[in-house]
Amino acid sequence: MRDTLLIALYAFAGAAVTGLAGAAALRLLRRRSLTVSLAAVAAVGVGGVLAGTLAVAWAMFLSPHDLTVVTTVVAMAAVVSLATALLLGRWVVARSRELTLAARSFGEAGDFAAPAAPATAELAELSRELAATSARLAASRERERLLETSRRELVAWISHDLRTPLAGLRAMSEALEDGVADDPGRYLKQIRTEVERLNDMVGDLFELSRIHAGTLPLAPSRISLYDLVGDALAGADPLARAHGVRLVGDRVEPVPVEVDAKEMSRVLGNLLVNAIRRTPADGTVAVAAERAPDGVVLSVTDGCGGIPEEDLPRVFDTGWRGTHARTPPAGAGLGLAIVRGIVEAHRGRATVHNIPGGCRFEVTLPAAP
Repeated sequence: MRDTLLIALYAFAGAAVTGLAGAAALRLLRRRSLTVSLAAVAAVGVGGVLAGTLAVAWAMFLSPHDLTVVTTVVAMAAVVSLATALLLGRWVVARSRELTLAARSFGEAGDFAAPAAPATAELAELSRELAATSARLAASRERERLLETSRRELVAWISHDLRTPLAGLRAMSEALEDGVADDPGRYLKQIRTEVERLNDMVGDLFELSRIHAGTLPLAPSRISLYDLVGDALAGADPLARAHGVRLVGDRVEPVPVEVDAKEMSRVLGNLLVNAIRRTPADGTVAVAAERAPDGVVLSVTDGCGGIPEEDLPRVFDTGWRGTHARTPPAGAGLGLAIVRGIVEAHRGRATVHNIPGGCRFEVTLPAAP
Protein backbone atom coordinates (compact mmCIF):
# COMPACT_ATOMS: atom_id res chain seq x y z
CA MET A 1 0.00 0.00 0.00
CA ARG A 2 2.88 2.33 0.86
CA ASP A 3 4.55 1.70 -2.51
CA THR A 4 1.31 2.51 -4.34
CA LEU A 5 0.98 5.83 -2.52
CA LEU A 6 4.58 6.74 -3.32
CA ILE A 7 4.08 5.89 -7.00
CA ALA A 8 0.97 8.06 -7.10
CA LEU A 9 2.79 10.90 -5.35
CA TYR A 10 5.79 10.84 -7.71
CA ALA A 11 3.57 10.49 -10.78
CA PHE A 12 1.43 13.43 -9.65
CA ALA A 13 4.47 15.58 -8.98
CA GLY A 14 5.92 14.89 -12.43
CA ALA A 15 2.59 15.52 -14.16
CA ALA A 16 2.00 18.71 -12.13
CA VAL A 17 5.34 20.16 -13.21
CA THR A 18 4.48 19.40 -16.82
CA GLY A 19 1.01 20.93 -16.41
CA LEU A 20 2.44 24.17 -14.99
CA ALA A 21 4.91 24.38 -17.84
CA GLY A 22 2.07 23.74 -20.30
CA ALA A 23 -0.08 26.46 -18.73
CA ALA A 24 2.79 28.93 -19.09
CA ALA A 25 3.28 27.86 -22.71
CA LEU A 26 -0.44 28.30 -23.48
CA ARG A 27 -0.33 31.80 -21.98
CA LEU A 28 2.55 32.70 -24.26
CA LEU A 29 0.74 31.14 -27.24
CA ARG A 30 -2.70 32.68 -26.55
CA ARG A 31 -2.41 35.00 -29.56
CA ARG A 32 -1.31 32.25 -31.91
CA SER A 33 -3.42 29.93 -34.04
CA LEU A 34 -5.86 27.47 -32.49
CA THR A 35 -3.89 24.66 -34.12
CA VAL A 36 -0.81 25.56 -32.06
CA SER A 37 -2.87 25.70 -28.86
CA LEU A 38 -4.40 22.25 -29.50
CA ALA A 39 -0.95 20.81 -30.21
CA ALA A 40 0.30 22.32 -26.94
CA VAL A 41 -2.62 20.75 -25.03
CA ALA A 42 -1.89 17.34 -26.56
CA ALA A 43 1.79 17.74 -25.74
CA VAL A 44 0.96 18.59 -22.12
CA GLY A 45 -1.14 15.44 -21.76
CA VAL A 46 1.50 13.14 -23.19
CA GLY A 47 4.31 15.03 -21.42
CA GLY A 48 2.54 14.61 -18.10
CA VAL A 49 2.43 10.83 -18.57
CA LEU A 50 6.10 10.78 -19.55
CA ALA A 51 7.16 13.04 -16.67
CA GLY A 52 5.29 10.93 -14.16
CA THR A 53 6.87 7.77 -15.56
CA LEU A 54 10.37 9.25 -15.37
CA ALA A 55 9.75 10.45 -11.80
CA VAL A 56 8.72 6.94 -10.78
CA ALA A 57 11.74 5.45 -12.57
CA TRP A 58 14.04 7.95 -10.85
CA ALA A 59 12.67 6.73 -7.53
CA MET A 60 13.73 3.22 -8.70
CA PHE A 61 10.26 1.78 -8.80
CA LEU A 62 10.73 0.63 -12.39
CA SER A 63 13.41 -1.55 -13.92
CA PRO A 64 15.39 -0.22 -16.93
CA HIS A 65 13.56 -2.65 -19.24
CA ASP A 66 10.17 -1.54 -17.97
CA LEU A 67 11.19 2.12 -18.33
CA THR A 68 12.18 1.54 -21.96
CA VAL A 69 8.87 -0.15 -22.71
CA VAL A 70 6.82 2.59 -21.07
CA THR A 71 8.82 5.36 -22.74
CA THR A 72 8.35 3.76 -26.16
CA VAL A 73 4.60 3.44 -25.60
CA VAL A 74 4.33 7.07 -24.46
CA ALA A 75 6.39 8.27 -27.45
CA MET A 76 4.07 6.51 -29.88
CA ALA A 77 1.05 7.94 -28.07
CA ALA A 78 2.64 11.39 -28.33
CA VAL A 79 3.05 11.08 -32.11
CA VAL A 80 -0.59 10.02 -32.57
CA SER A 81 -1.87 12.68 -30.14
CA LEU A 82 0.04 15.49 -31.82
CA ALA A 83 -1.05 14.38 -35.29
CA THR A 84 -4.70 14.23 -34.16
CA ALA A 85 -4.45 17.66 -32.47
CA LEU A 86 -2.96 19.20 -35.63
CA LEU A 87 -5.70 17.74 -37.84
CA LEU A 88 -8.42 18.89 -35.45
CA GLY A 89 -6.87 22.33 -35.18
CA ARG A 90 -6.64 22.74 -38.96
CA TRP A 91 -10.27 21.67 -39.36
CA VAL A 92 -11.51 24.14 -36.72
CA VAL A 93 -9.36 26.92 -38.16
CA ALA A 94 -10.71 26.24 -41.65
CA ARG A 95 -14.30 26.47 -40.36
CA SER A 96 -13.43 29.72 -38.56
CA ARG A 97 -11.97 31.23 -41.72
CA GLU A 98 -15.08 30.31 -43.69
CA LEU A 99 -17.19 32.02 -41.02
CA THR A 100 -14.94 35.08 -41.14
CA LEU A 101 -15.29 35.36 -44.91
CA ALA A 102 -19.07 35.02 -44.64
CA ALA A 103 -19.20 37.71 -41.93
CA ARG A 104 -17.37 40.20 -44.18
CA SER A 105 -20.59 40.63 -46.17
CA PHE A 106 -21.89 42.79 -43.28
CA GLY A 107 -19.56 45.59 -44.25
CA GLU A 108 -20.54 45.28 -47.90
CA ALA A 109 -24.27 45.78 -47.21
CA GLY A 110 -24.94 42.17 -48.13
CA ASP A 111 -26.79 39.33 -46.45
CA PHE A 112 -25.01 36.81 -44.27
CA ALA A 113 -24.82 33.33 -45.78
CA ALA A 114 -23.73 30.70 -43.26
CA PRO A 115 -21.03 28.25 -44.47
CA ALA A 116 -22.48 24.97 -45.67
CA ALA A 117 -19.67 22.86 -44.18
CA PRO A 118 -20.34 21.30 -40.75
CA ALA A 119 -18.85 23.10 -37.77
CA THR A 120 -18.59 22.74 -34.01
CA ALA A 121 -21.56 23.53 -31.80
CA GLU A 122 -20.00 26.87 -30.78
CA LEU A 123 -19.29 27.92 -34.36
CA ALA A 124 -22.79 26.85 -35.39
CA GLU A 125 -24.28 28.99 -32.62
CA LEU A 126 -22.10 31.92 -33.68
CA SER A 127 -23.28 31.43 -37.27
CA ARG A 128 -26.92 31.57 -36.17
CA GLU A 129 -26.28 34.75 -34.19
CA LEU A 130 -24.56 36.33 -37.19
CA ALA A 131 -27.51 35.40 -39.40
CA ALA A 132 -29.93 37.01 -36.93
CA THR A 133 -27.74 40.11 -36.74
CA SER A 134 -27.63 40.26 -40.53
CA ALA A 135 -31.44 40.22 -40.67
CA ARG A 136 -31.65 43.03 -38.13
CA LEU A 137 -29.07 45.08 -40.02
CA ALA A 138 -30.94 44.55 -43.30
CA ALA A 139 -34.18 45.72 -41.66
CA SER A 140 -32.35 48.73 -40.21
CA ARG A 141 -30.87 49.62 -43.59
CA GLU A 142 -34.32 49.36 -45.18
CA ARG A 143 -35.83 51.63 -42.52
CA GLU A 144 -33.00 54.11 -43.03
CA ARG A 145 -33.55 54.03 -46.79
CA LEU A 146 -37.29 54.64 -46.38
CA LEU A 147 -36.68 57.47 -43.94
CA GLU A 148 -34.20 59.09 -46.29
CA THR A 149 -36.65 58.74 -49.17
CA SER A 150 -39.41 60.24 -47.02
CA ARG A 151 -37.14 63.11 -46.01
CA ARG A 152 -36.25 63.88 -49.62
CA GLU A 153 -39.90 63.81 -50.65
CA LEU A 154 -40.84 66.05 -47.73
CA VAL A 155 -38.18 68.61 -48.61
CA ALA A 156 -39.19 68.56 -52.28
CA TRP A 157 -42.91 68.90 -51.60
CA ILE A 158 -42.55 71.57 -48.94
CA SER A 159 -40.24 73.54 -51.22
CA HIS A 160 -42.90 73.34 -53.93
CA ASP A 161 -45.74 74.25 -51.59
CA LEU A 162 -43.81 77.17 -50.10
CA ARG A 163 -42.71 78.51 -53.45
CA THR A 164 -46.28 78.80 -54.79
CA PRO A 165 -47.79 81.00 -52.04
CA LEU A 166 -44.57 83.02 -51.67
CA ALA A 167 -44.63 83.80 -55.40
CA GLY A 168 -48.28 84.85 -55.11
CA LEU A 169 -47.57 87.00 -52.04
CA ARG A 170 -44.69 88.68 -53.82
CA ALA A 171 -46.80 89.42 -56.91
CA MET A 172 -49.71 90.79 -54.87
CA SER A 173 -47.47 92.91 -52.65
CA GLU A 174 -45.73 94.39 -55.72
CA ALA A 175 -49.12 95.14 -57.28
CA LEU A 176 -50.23 96.93 -54.13
CA GLU A 177 -46.94 98.76 -53.86
CA ASP A 178 -47.11 99.95 -57.48
CA GLY A 179 -50.77 100.92 -57.11
CA VAL A 180 -51.94 98.77 -60.02
CA ALA A 181 -54.29 96.54 -57.97
CA ASP A 182 -57.88 96.93 -59.16
CA ASP A 183 -59.31 95.70 -55.86
CA PRO A 184 -56.86 96.21 -52.97
CA GLY A 185 -59.30 94.70 -50.46
CA ARG A 186 -59.44 91.42 -52.38
CA TYR A 187 -55.66 91.36 -52.61
CA LEU A 188 -55.30 91.90 -48.87
CA LYS A 189 -57.81 89.14 -48.16
CA GLN A 190 -55.90 86.76 -50.42
CA ILE A 191 -52.62 87.72 -48.77
CA ARG A 192 -54.09 86.90 -45.38
CA THR A 193 -55.32 83.54 -46.66
CA GLU A 194 -51.88 82.63 -47.99
CA VAL A 195 -50.18 83.78 -44.77
CA GLU A 196 -52.52 81.59 -42.70
CA ARG A 197 -51.76 78.67 -44.98
CA LEU A 198 -48.03 79.21 -44.55
CA ASN A 199 -48.51 79.51 -40.80
CA ASP A 200 -50.36 76.17 -40.75
CA MET A 201 -47.53 74.50 -42.66
CA VAL A 202 -44.91 75.86 -40.27
CA GLY A 203 -47.02 74.73 -37.32
CA ASP A 204 -47.28 71.24 -38.77
CA LEU A 205 -43.51 71.09 -39.25
CA PHE A 206 -42.92 72.23 -35.67
CA GLU A 207 -45.39 69.67 -34.33
CA LEU A 208 -43.81 66.90 -36.38
CA SER A 209 -40.31 67.84 -35.22
CA ARG A 210 -41.42 67.57 -31.58
CA ILE A 211 -43.01 64.19 -32.26
CA HIS A 212 -39.85 62.83 -33.91
CA ALA A 213 -37.68 64.24 -31.12
CA GLY A 214 -39.90 62.62 -28.48
CA THR A 215 -40.57 65.98 -26.80
CA LEU A 216 -44.29 66.26 -27.51
CA PRO A 217 -45.84 67.45 -24.22
CA LEU A 218 -48.95 65.52 -23.21
CA ALA A 219 -51.41 66.41 -20.47
CA PRO A 220 -53.72 63.36 -20.26
CA SER A 221 -57.14 63.76 -18.71
CA ARG A 222 -60.21 61.56 -18.53
CA ILE A 223 -62.69 62.57 -21.24
CA SER A 224 -65.52 60.96 -23.18
CA LEU A 225 -65.08 60.19 -26.85
CA TYR A 226 -68.64 61.41 -27.35
CA ASP A 227 -67.60 64.94 -26.37
CA LEU A 228 -64.36 64.73 -28.35
CA VAL A 229 -66.16 63.63 -31.53
CA GLY A 230 -68.92 66.21 -31.07
CA ASP A 231 -66.43 69.08 -30.87
CA ALA A 232 -64.50 67.78 -33.89
CA LEU A 233 -67.66 67.45 -35.99
CA ALA A 234 -68.70 70.97 -35.08
CA GLY A 235 -65.29 72.31 -36.10
CA ALA A 236 -65.28 70.44 -39.43
CA ASP A 237 -68.88 71.25 -40.36
CA PRO A 238 -68.11 74.51 -42.25
CA LEU A 239 -65.53 72.76 -44.43
CA ALA A 240 -67.93 69.89 -45.07
CA ARG A 241 -70.69 72.30 -46.12
CA ALA A 242 -68.30 74.09 -48.46
CA HIS A 243 -67.47 70.77 -50.15
CA GLY A 244 -71.05 69.48 -50.13
CA VAL A 245 -70.16 66.55 -47.87
CA ARG A 246 -72.41 65.13 -45.14
CA LEU A 247 -70.92 64.48 -41.71
CA VAL A 248 -72.38 61.56 -39.77
CA GLY A 249 -71.59 60.69 -36.15
CA ASP A 250 -74.44 58.48 -35.00
CA ARG A 251 -72.30 55.49 -33.93
CA VAL A 252 -70.36 57.19 -31.17
CA GLU A 253 -70.42 55.50 -27.78
CA PRO A 254 -69.67 57.58 -24.65
CA VAL A 255 -66.49 55.65 -24.00
CA PRO A 256 -64.06 57.21 -21.49
CA VAL A 257 -60.39 57.56 -22.43
CA GLU A 258 -57.36 59.18 -20.81
CA VAL A 259 -55.76 61.32 -23.50
CA ASP A 260 -54.52 64.83 -24.15
CA ALA A 261 -57.74 66.45 -25.34
CA LYS A 262 -55.97 69.10 -27.43
CA GLU A 263 -53.73 66.65 -29.28
CA MET A 264 -56.49 64.10 -29.84
CA SER A 265 -58.72 66.87 -31.18
CA ARG A 266 -55.96 67.59 -33.67
CA VAL A 267 -55.85 63.90 -34.62
CA LEU A 268 -59.57 63.75 -35.25
CA GLY A 269 -59.54 67.13 -37.00
CA ASN A 270 -56.75 66.03 -39.38
CA LEU A 271 -58.61 62.82 -40.20
CA LEU A 272 -61.86 64.69 -40.85
CA VAL A 273 -60.22 67.34 -43.03
CA ASN A 274 -58.43 64.64 -45.01
CA ALA A 275 -61.67 62.66 -45.44
CA ILE A 276 -63.75 65.71 -46.46
CA ARG A 277 -61.24 66.83 -49.08
CA ARG A 278 -61.05 63.35 -50.60
CA THR A 279 -64.80 62.70 -50.64
CA PRO A 280 -66.75 63.94 -53.68
CA ALA A 281 -69.73 66.27 -53.34
CA ASP A 282 -72.89 64.61 -51.98
CA GLY A 283 -70.66 62.02 -50.31
CA THR A 284 -70.64 61.05 -46.65
CA VAL A 285 -67.95 61.07 -43.99
CA ALA A 286 -68.87 58.94 -40.98
CA VAL A 287 -67.25 58.97 -37.53
CA ALA A 288 -67.63 56.09 -35.09
CA ALA A 289 -66.27 55.30 -31.63
CA GLU A 290 -66.75 51.98 -29.88
CA ARG A 291 -65.16 49.57 -27.50
CA ALA A 292 -62.95 46.77 -28.83
CA PRO A 293 -61.19 43.79 -27.22
CA ASP A 294 -57.83 45.63 -27.38
CA GLY A 295 -59.06 49.08 -26.31
CA VAL A 296 -61.17 51.80 -27.90
CA VAL A 297 -61.46 52.25 -31.68
CA LEU A 298 -62.14 55.67 -33.19
CA SER A 299 -62.77 55.48 -36.94
CA VAL A 300 -63.34 57.95 -39.82
CA THR A 301 -64.83 56.54 -43.02
CA ASP A 302 -64.80 58.51 -46.27
CA GLY A 303 -65.92 58.06 -49.87
CA CYS A 304 -62.60 58.66 -51.61
CA GLY A 305 -62.95 55.56 -53.78
CA GLY A 306 -60.14 53.70 -52.06
CA ILE A 307 -56.36 53.88 -51.89
CA PRO A 308 -54.16 51.75 -54.18
CA GLU A 309 -52.98 48.68 -52.30
CA GLU A 310 -49.34 49.48 -52.97
CA ASP A 311 -49.80 52.91 -51.36
CA LEU A 312 -51.51 51.74 -48.15
CA PRO A 313 -48.25 51.08 -46.24
CA ARG A 314 -47.06 54.64 -46.99
CA VAL A 315 -50.17 56.59 -46.09
CA PHE A 316 -48.79 57.65 -42.68
CA ASP A 317 -45.24 58.34 -43.92
CA THR A 318 -43.91 61.85 -43.45
CA GLY A 319 -44.40 63.94 -46.58
CA TRP A 320 -46.22 61.26 -48.55
CA ARG A 321 -49.18 62.29 -50.70
CA GLY A 322 -51.18 60.33 -53.23
CA THR A 323 -51.00 61.13 -56.91
CA HIS A 324 -54.32 63.01 -56.74
CA ALA A 325 -53.32 64.92 -53.62
CA ARG A 326 -50.91 67.40 -55.18
CA THR A 327 -53.29 70.33 -55.23
CA PRO A 328 -52.38 73.24 -52.90
CA PRO A 329 -55.11 72.64 -50.28
CA ALA A 330 -53.65 69.19 -49.65
CA GLY A 331 -50.82 70.72 -47.60
CA ALA A 332 -47.35 69.22 -47.35
CA GLY A 333 -48.40 65.67 -46.56
CA LEU A 334 -47.82 66.07 -42.81
CA GLY A 335 -51.35 65.65 -41.44
CA LEU A 336 -51.45 61.86 -41.33
CA ALA A 337 -47.83 61.65 -40.14
CA ILE A 338 -48.81 63.89 -37.22
CA VAL A 339 -51.84 61.68 -36.58
CA ARG A 340 -49.66 58.58 -36.26
CA GLY A 341 -47.09 60.38 -34.08
CA ILE A 342 -49.69 61.67 -31.63
CA VAL A 343 -51.52 58.34 -31.46
CA GLU A 344 -48.30 56.41 -30.84
CA ALA A 345 -47.37 58.93 -28.13
CA HIS A 346 -50.63 57.84 -26.44
CA ARG A 347 -49.50 54.16 -26.72
CA GLY A 348 -52.04 53.57 -29.48
CA ARG A 349 -51.86 52.77 -33.18
CA ALA A 350 -53.25 54.26 -36.39
CA THR A 351 -54.24 52.08 -39.35
CA VAL A 352 -56.08 52.41 -42.65
CA HIS A 353 -57.79 49.91 -44.93
CA ASN A 354 -60.04 50.06 -47.95
CA ILE A 355 -63.77 49.50 -47.86
CA PRO A 356 -66.28 49.49 -50.73
CA GLY A 357 -66.31 53.01 -52.15
CA GLY A 358 -63.71 54.50 -49.86
CA CYS A 359 -61.38 53.82 -46.95
CA ARG A 360 -61.53 53.77 -43.18
CA PHE A 361 -58.92 55.28 -40.87
CA GLU A 362 -58.90 53.70 -37.42
CA VAL A 363 -57.26 54.94 -34.25
CA THR A 364 -56.98 52.39 -31.46
CA LEU A 365 -56.37 53.79 -27.96
CA PRO A 366 -56.02 52.10 -24.57
CA ALA A 367 -59.29 52.09 -22.67
CA ALA A 368 -59.45 54.20 -19.51
CA PRO A 369 -59.44 52.10 -16.32
